[in-house]
Amino acid sequence: MKALILVGGFGTRLRPLTLSVPKPLVEFANKPMILHQIEALKAVGVIEVVLAINYQPEVMLNFLKEFEAKVGIKISCSQETEPLGTAGPLALARDKLIDGSGKPFFVLNSDVISEYPFKEMIEFHKAHGGEASIMVTKVDEPSKYGVVVMEESTGQVDKFVEKPKLFVGNKINAGIYLLNPSVLDRIELRPTSIEKEVFPKIAAEKKLYAMVLPGFWMDIGQPRDYITGLRLYLDSLRKKASTKLATGPHIVGNVLVHESAKIGEGCLIGPDVAIGPGCVVESGVRLSRCTVMRGVRVKKHACISSSIIGWHSTIGQWARVENMTILGEDVHVCDEIYSNGGVVLPHKEIKSSILKPEIVM
Repeated sequence: MKALILVGGFGTRLRPLTLSVPKPLVEFANKPMILHQIEALKAVGVIEVVLAINYQPEVMLNFLKEFEAKVGIKISCSQETEPLGTAGPLALARDKLIDGSGKPFFVLNSDVISEYPFKEMIEFHKAHGGEASIMVTKVDEPSKYGVVVMEESTGQVDKFVEKPKLFVGNKINAGIYLLNPSVLDRIELRPTSIEKEVFPKIAAEKKLYAMVLPGFWMDIGQPRDYITGLRLYLDSLRKKASTKLATGPHIVGNVLVHESAKIGEGCLIGPDVAIGPGCVVESGVRLSRCTVMRGVRVKKHACISSSIIGWHSTIGQWARVENMTILGEDVHVCDEIYSNGGVVLPHKEIKSSILKPEIVM
């Protein structure tokens, strides 16, 4: 089987992190976002992954060559010269996806994190015999999304309703699809939307089916959702592979610590924290609901909550960083500084407090 991952554009919602690396390479729970997906695809027998990309393909490819060998899966790029929406890239990558076997292929949005129940999806797709399967997830506020209206017992999709004013259902498109090769015959090579133009036509012919995603789901393309996604992911890890989580008197709740990170005396870490490779957390530090990326140093008695600290940054002694502060790569927060929701571009030194959420250029 093959798979296409829609990598897309500039990752503006996750700046300043995406000023240093393309969004799919930003670490989530200590490994690049896209690697979570590639490993899950490999586990169900996918042999080739095509990345549909229109920005920094060389950076992605150099990086992924390393993973091809490690994961044992072929990774190639299909580069758009102009943004083609969510369906156009499938037409562009047609020759890479069609191999004459007639087997369905996966299509994924690169921002989506979940338990990736691909095996169940393959079984579901075979059982209904339609042309396309989409994964849907239940949400509390369907009015913010496009809702999928479906037959509960069979999963057959009836129609899509964009941001409904009145309640029509609570299931939304989760950005994970399994499509027969014939779907490619429906897509022209032009900017086009799979959700608005392709799926409604397949649904009208009663050939589109939706499977309700078991477990958690999050689109982690922006900081607040990234932090929420980390909580859900670590919760899931607790149930499935709790030995991967850190333990000890200084740990509260679910915490992921890379084996090369060093943590000092008298710290209190957690809940919902990921500490990356080579990090140094000095004594008396408090961390909660945050990600500390590779090579960060957090000095004595600093406090970080609900924030993302970019690669090789430093947090000074007694500094306090909170409320969705996002530090780009190589940002140095001086001692006793307070950051309340600061978004700081790479390679900066912060010498005065950021009292209200703002972008620091």
